[in-house]
Amino acid sequence: MHYPIPASPEEIADLRQKPVDEELVAAAIAGVITIVRAQGQSLEQLTAQVLADDSLLDVQQRRWLSDVVAQAWDSFS
Repeated sequence: MHYPIPASPEEIADLRQKPVDEELVAAAIAGVITIVRAQGQSLEQLTAQVLADDSLLDVQQRRWLSDVVAQAWDSFS
């Protein structure tokens, strides 16, 4: 992977300056999972945040992303 796993919200925000590709998305998801776990949050809490209504993704996209995050969460266990 060309991108290290971000260890802070600031490092995740810095990824916005990079061109979007599969590796960048994977690094961002891994970073979010790492940070959320370090904060003592659960997969259920993270899933609720992903599924929360926003202007970026529609419902179907949020559900898909939630599934991807859950799979990634399990692979980190």
